[in-house]
Amino acid sequence: MITLSGRQTAPGAASPDSFSIINYRRAAMHKNKLPACRHAGFGHLLLLVAGILPLSMAFGQAHGGKASPLSEEDRAVFTTFFNGFVTDMDSKYFGQIETLNGGIEFEDRTPSTEYADYELRVTRGNVMEKAGRMLSYGKKTNPGRGDGILTWGRFYSLDMHPKTPLVGMLHATIVLQIFEDGTVGTGGWLGVMPGTHIDADLARLKQVTDDYFAQHDKDPSLYRRLICKGTEDTITEFRRRPACSGVSFYGPPVYRRDAEASIRFIAGLFDEFVGAYMDIVTERADDAFTAADLRAQEDMRRRWLIDQLFSDPFASKIVPFEVWSFANVPPVITF
Repeated sequence: MITLSGRQTAPGAASPDSFSIINYRRAAMHKNKLPACRHAGFGHLLLLVAGILPLSMAFGQAHGGKASPLSEEDRAVFTTFFNGFVTDMDSKYFGQIETLNGGIEFEDRTPSTEYADYELRVTRGNVMEKAGRMLSYGKKTNPGRGDGILTWGRFYSLDMHPKTPLVGMLHATIVLQIFEDGTVGTGGWLGVMPGTHIDADLARLKQVTDDYFAQHDKDPSLYRRLICKGTEDTITEFRRRPACSGVSFYGPPVYRRDAEASIRFIAGLFDEFVGAYMDIVTERADDAFTAADLRAQEDMRRRWLIDQLFSDPFASKIVPFEVWSFANVPPVITF
């Protein structure tokens, strides 16, 4: 048996963790009025990207014209919102984990590469066995990820690994990238990798997602197909196996010519989806489980590591192992 954890690994192995940033460009923003997000702290706008899917993204341009550099005011709206969003999500969900685990201690790391600086945080406990956060500060565009000049980039992810095998792993990511020519990169990935499939819980997450789309008069079908099947950049043989409850926004923007609307949409769903997932963890924490449930959890956790090593184009080719393995890999992986 080989066991990997964020603190100690088998001889010669690095620690677990994952980050992914994807370039999907959006043109300059409209200032349309939009519905408020669930989380009261959400400011003007946000661009999200979930950590692991396509590189070939659709490009939309506001006003149908050529993008131009963002004004300082527009740029500040993006950056201020994203920074506030990260603070809100950290406070809200690490606070819930502290309650679940009866206390909290953090392991923090700050690795750096030519392309990004990282702030990594992990906490462990008896109910939420491991929770990891990655915040990446992009410095320049990675090779093969487009030719735009990155002027500001952030990636944020939350990965949850409950102790109970009755609830699968959560992977939720968002990203914002601003380029010199005024285009803005966005995307999103919100999903759960179940071991044991409890249909009622997975249906509940799907309903949260569908209701959110319906409230905004949008259709989730395309974005659900993207999470179920992956994209051309992933290697199917080794890919993770998410439930088709969430969505991936690695595809056409929800609002084709309105970056602000798309930002708000994805930010709101991020909070709704993670919130519903945490409710399920709380409710299932003390439920009885079987040896078969534990085996299913082991299989799922092993599959996640294989995905990160061989399928996810960012973990396997761009982000260093010591970064992604610490932030998102399960606390124990058994072979």
